[in-house]
Amino acid sequence: MTGAEIVAEERVRSTELRTRKDRGRDATLQLRAARIPDATQIVQLIARYANRGMMLHRPYGEVLENIRDFVVAVHRGRVVGCGALHVVWDDVAEIRSLAVAEEYAGRGIGRAVVEALVEEARRLGLPRVFTLTYQQAFFEKLGFVVVDRETLPHKFWKDCFKCVKFAYCDEVAMARELE
Repeated sequence: MTGAEIVAEERVRSTELRTRKDRGRDATLQLRAARIPDATQIVQLIARYANRGMMLHRPYGEVLENIRDFVVAVHRGRVVGCGALHVVWDDVAEIRSLAVAEEYAGRGIGRAVVEALVEEARRLGLPRVFTLTYQQAFFEKLGFVVVDRETLPHKFWKDCFKCVKFAYCDEVAMARELE
């Protein structure tokens, strides 16, 4: 095992997920740190939502540059969920690019990805994570609360400039304090 593989394994331990909907079928999903070969599928998964204005596009090069930020859920060799933890400052990180293939929605994949990212933030010693989302109820169930976006670090705004909705952003800013 190479040093990078050891770090990746330590970063996000491979997890087997089973869900109520899948009892009696091949229900094993693997949750793990993203790898270079996953980048194309991550971009495609994000694009399905970005094309509908539900999240920012993430170009292939950007995903590659930030591949270590991503966690993926894989089923039968296919990336069916992803999310990234982007460290913004020494006391906060953003959970972003959270997407689950529509045919896998409602199986707990999004929750598992977010919880893996929260655990990574804890491991890094970060006291807080935040997200900008249209899925307020989902994040509330995971302990996030609505916050004024003005309380978030200005450094994260650099991504907002890329968004077509920048002047009239309607995403909800949410944060979670970590114990």
